[in-house]
Amino acid sequence: MATKKSAGASKNGRDSQPKYLGVKIGHGEVAFHGAVLVRQRGTDVMPGKNVGMGRDHTLYALKEGKVEFKKKRKIHFDNSVVMKKIVHVI
Repeated sequence: MATKKSAGASKNGRDSQPKYLGVKIGHGEVAFHGAVLVRQRGTDVMPGKNVGMGRDHTLYALKEGKVEFKKKRKIHFDNSVVMKKIVHVI
């Protein structure tokens, strides 16, 4: 019987790559056409004026302008009220 485990059988050799999520262009900064504003999982931040949303919920600028973050009251289907963040390019 061997007293040592054979080589190459590491149990902790897994790690996922970083996803680099978050706000890329902040409030008051200038965004160009097509610039990524927010990378996110799900719609934590909603698109506003002149902002498009990709299929992975990435928000990007449709026009050149200044970035603004605002909050808006939204009513859910069960009549609960939540504050949602919205990004605009003005």
